[in-house]
Amino acid sequence: MVSKNKKEEFILDGSEVLKKVKQLVKEGNVRRIIIKNEKDQTLMEVPLTWVAVEAVLAPPLAAIGAAAALLTKCKIVVEKRK
Repeated sequence: MVSKNKKEEFILDGSEVLKKVKQLVKEGNVRRIIIKNEKDQTLMEVPLTWVAVEAVLAPPLAAIGAAAALLTKCKIVVEKRK
């Protein structure tokens, strides 16, 4: 089975994570966002396929912001539809 998703990775400072996530979500083709620490351990995984309105997205964004505030560097792995 061939994957229909494309993965992109971004290495960011913790302060830039929330801004980047919001930008990616606005693009509209994001299926899942994974946030990893410097040791490549997954801290958070947010599926976005079910998000229909921005109000539903508010709690995950708050959690992403809180996690990012604790990190100096992190990796965002983004799955997008092709």
